[in-house]
Amino acid sequence: MLEEQFITMGKRIRLRRKELGLTQNKLAELLELSNNHLSAIENGREKPSLEKFIILCELLKTTPDFLLLGNIHLYNVPQNIADNLSLCSAEDIRLIGQIVELLVARNQKLWNGEINAGE
Repeated sequence: MLEEQFITMGKRIRLRRKELGLTQNKLAELLELSNNHLSAIENGREKPSLEKFIILCELLKTTPDFLLLGNIHLYNVPQNIADNLSLCSAEDIRLIGQIVELLVARNQKLWNGEINAGE
């Protein structure tokens, strides 16, 4: 069972890496790991050390809870927004998810210098 959790964690790492537009080679370089070792982590065959796991969370701009358990905390979301989300339908939540994905893509372009902040 624990093996399945590491496979799932590896999938979350890969997904988040791709969402941020990082290649496996680039992330491995930033982590000071071999590409083969990072590949093994993403496939659940290896486990990152605690030190590398903390750095991985920072580089992937995510929480340990998300990588380990798939949980996302609403740290910077005002309480009224979090409360209102609980009143939304499943279709509303899908639409909100699409809007958030668009905002993340826009911010990613900002981080990469592809567009100016005023645009």
